Amino acid sequence: MIDKTVFENKTAAYYTLGCKLNFAETSSIGKLLREQGVRNVRNGEKADICLINTCSVTELADKKCRQAIRRISKQHPGAFMIVTGCYAQLQPEEVAQIEEVDLVLGSEQKHDILQYLNNLEKKHTGAVITSQTKDIHSFTPSCSSDDRTRHFLKVQDGCDYFCTYCTIPFARGRSRNGSIAEMVAQAEEVVQNGGKEIVLTGVNIGDFGKSTGETFIDLIRALDNVKGIARYRISSIEPNLVTDEVIDFVAISQRFAPHFHIPLQSGSDAVLKLMHRKYDTGLFCHRVETIKEKMPDAFIGVDVIVGTRGETDELFEEASRFIAGIDVSQLHVFSYSERPGTQALKIAHSVDPKVKHARSKQLLDISDEKWRAFYSNHIGRQCEVLFEHARKGNKMHGFTENYIRVEAPYNPAVINTVYKATLSEWNEDQTALTLK
Repeated sequence: MIDKTVFENKTAAYYTLGCKLNFAETSSIGKLLREQGVRNVRNGEKADICLINTCSVTELADKKCRQAIRRISKQHPGAFMIVTGCYAQLQPEEVAQIEEVDLVLGSEQKHDILQYLNNLEKKHTGAVITSQTKDIHSFTPSCSSDDRTRHFLKVQDGCDYFCTYCTIPFARGRSRNGSIAEMVAQAEEVVQNGGKEIVLTGVNIGDFGKSTGETFIDLIRALDNVKGIARYRISSIEPNLVTDEVIDFVAISQRFAPHFHIPLQSGSDAVLKLMHRKYDTGLFCHRVETIKEKMPDAFIGVDVIVGTRGETDELFEEASRFIAGIDVSQLHVFSYSERPGTQALKIAHSVDPKVKHARSKQLLDISDEKWRAFYSNHIGRQCEVLFEHARKGNKMHGFTENYIRVEAPYNPAVINTVYKATLSEWNEDQTALTLK
């Protein structure tokens, strides 16, 4: 039984680190508290409750979480401090020992937060309520807005892949999902709230259907029929799961944008094998070629990790040549970070941090060249731009269907609308194209 008096006249502040999936989940937790009468804290106010949703994808992410906890505690002295998310699940006792923390909730508990808030008294040591990985099995639909124009819809959680470098399956459990009917209902709610764009998020979204006997292609077909949504974007999807069938559908769909984010991780087959990835460079190349054949102007973003154990100089150069030769639009480059409990630690050859930095720079230079070529190829073309609420000075920004960032003089009349315009030159910061 929830004691609503605990929440009377209380305010809360929410902080999210890491992926868009975390943002969606923080939003759903905030909704639970608001339903009990907890008001979002206003600028300049001191919150009664602080919730921090953490990330643990790298050692640096862990460090940033610890720093955030201490910084937020200083901003809201005396607040009841709740920490959840991947770092909280993987290292709960470490988090609980941080002086400011009162409650640590694991992945299975965070969406049942109300039952753990019997009082909001500060603790000498944080209480830890988590489950073992094998006991993480629930799925809670979540959808959030990033305060611009797009919403992030959680369609899937967990992962069954267990790549050698990754802790996410231990932090989030096995692959599971909501039903297509639930996802469609969430999209219809976005329409009612005036949303125009939805990004499908999850840990391994192409694996959608494990819980319900449905498929990812059936999901996107159903969402495509929701009237009122201008665009959907598919967030990161594995190369083996962005099938030809999915690509063909996006190419002819009413609302799915020609924008793909596909994790490559390495352009060397030997390194991919060490990572226990479920594809090789041949399959990845086929996916890129198929997308470009069906949608020549599609934006393709690619994740790459440098400096993993086993990545020799020769294998990195092989990977770099492969990446330079494929028709993608931008790279997201990450330096390998050793994570406790992962199988990668058994691989003998490790890479010096200075070498990781040099390799990262080499790939970022390739990325910059590809990104600039992609943008420049669209100068003079007419595109549809969805302008965002966010404003910087007298400028507003938006994105084309194929994810070209566009800058224009601020005009409130076109915010959150699809605006057809011709793209002109680069802006002063060389970060976006402008309108004619």
